[in-house]
Amino acid sequence: MRFVKLEPLAADANYAMTEIFPRDIPASAVLHLRENGYSPALAKIFAARGITDSKQLGTSLAELLPPDDLKNARAMARLLADAIAARKKLLVIADYDADGATACAVAVRGLRAFGAHIDFIVPNRFEYGYGLTPEIVQLAAQRKPDILLTVDNGIASVEGVAEAVRLGMQVLITDHHLPGDTLPDAACIVNPSQPGCAFPSKHLAGVGVMFYVLLALRAELRTRGAFSDHAEPRLAELLDLVALGTVADVVKLDQNNRILVQQGLQRIRAGRACAGINALLRVAKKDPARVTSQDLGFTVGPRLNAAGRLDDMSLGINCLLTDDAATATQIAAKLDALNRERRSIETDMQDGALASLEHIDPKDNFSLTLFDESWHQGVIGILASRLKDRFHRPTIAFARSNNGEIKGSGRSITGLHLRDALDLVSKRHPSLIGKFGGHAAAAGLSIAEADFENFVSAFEKVCGELLGEGDLAHRIETDGALETTEMNLEVARTLEEQVWGQGFPAPQFSDNFVVQNQRVVGEKHLKLRLETNGKLIEAILFGHNEPLPEQVHAVYSLSVNEYNGSQSLQLIVRHWREAKE
Repeated sequence: MRFVKLEPLAADANYAMTEIFPRDIPASAVLHLRENGYSPALAKIFAARGITDSKQLGTSLAELLPPDDLKNARAMARLLADAIAARKKLLVIADYDADGATACAVAVRGLRAFGAHIDFIVPNRFEYGYGLTPEIVQLAAQRKPDILLTVDNGIASVEGVAEAVRLGMQVLITDHHLPGDTLPDAACIVNPSQPGCAFPSKHLAGVGVMFYVLLALRAELRTRGAFSDHAEPRLAELLDLVALGTVADVVKLDQNNRILVQQGLQRIRAGRACAGINALLRVAKKDPARVTSQDLGFTVGPRLNAAGRLDDMSLGINCLLTDDAATATQIAAKLDALNRERRSIETDMQDGALASLEHIDPKDNFSLTLFDESWHQGVIGILASRLKDRFHRPTIAFARSNNGEIKGSGRSITGLHLRDALDLVSKRHPSLIGKFGGHAAAAGLSIAEADFENFVSAFEKVCGELLGEGDLAHRIETDGALETTEMNLEVARTLEEQVWGQGFPAPQFSDNFVVQNQRVVGEKHLKLRLETNGKLIEAILFGHNEPLPEQVHAVYSLSVNEYNGSQSLQLIVRHWREAKE
């Protein structure tokens, strides 16, 4: 394994200092929310997330931002309406993650409902890489489409679009990633991050962008009288897919995205999800009636992503496109098996990486960059995420590709915009990075294997300039201490029903507890009975089987524990340290 040179780790040192601090809770916002019917606990939680007016918590479809301000949405709607009328062949170019898969399913389902002649292809990440490359265009050309429609990719595909135009195909791009210095010469681009777009929500996922294009298309078809003799397609039926892709892509959950997710969750809970999502929930042993946003992000999303990481994402897309429950069940079982395989590969890679870094301390470095020729391309992103969490440094993990190249997947911490950092490296060293793309928290790139050490140095230098030492401390934000009267099953259920995610984090609290009882369960978890202010509460600490001290200061969340058909309150301990009396 090759990695950035770090200093030896002292025997008693921690990888990253952890600071626990409460979020700021504006009293005026709490008062307003209380006056509008929110409980004390919810009022404090929402106020700590920047909610100052109860209207910001509205989740009805009527409060969704209209598509008018999304640059080129109407222009693309006109092009798609013309294509449908002329019976032109459309081909969706998808991406191989959960956002790309759901965006593809939304595009195909939605456009077919409007009468389009449409199909899809998705690049195999191991053969073609990411986006609308010239090679993918050549592959697409074999289908003889008139129009290529990208979902969740394309904004950086300057060469690919040029190749498609050369071959006589029109290109429509829907994407949400940050553009480069030059936009591709496509017939139309819809991307809230492109220059000149006034759309208030810049955080739409790829699936959200495609959904908005369909909203604009429906409005365009209305003006053309397309629904004079039949009912309009109900685009709300696609919101389960929109919710899944939005949560799985870890985009910021501003109000607009929370509306999309909440509406999708309501459909799933009401039993109106597509066959594929229902099947994925079943194999994960999740009850659709109680599904949460966390279930979408940590249960359904990874199973869908497993297809793109280890096999071919067309498997996942077909799971989302089928209306046959038996077919969906068969595909979901395959995806579940792939996810188990992915976890095994990930564990082996992580164990190997941590073993190599066991006596290494990154405290004097601002980044962590690793490469191992045995690593699997499909899992390096997850590995980078795990190491980023452990060392609290921007981390890039590389795996060997083809033709002397290695491909990297990076994850970043608050304070460093990873895509911008790579852009700065590229500007300073024009021949160092082959391709790159991404956003603030995650990015991918390719470099020559021979340039690995040069990249390590260049990336570390940029990170050192953009980050301060304070950025490298691991900070845990909490919602402070929870009143013991609010530690109950009703509050836990209420919190589970809310939409939480990136930029709108699930609540966690912190307080001192006396450990009244503890025992190991499942070989590696601690089942606890904690006491605070005379109240005994059941709790669990996952991934830890060493005894805790008699008194602890714990960061925890509330959860609903279901056993033998009955429900009870359980605290999930996220972090702990010894508390002095």
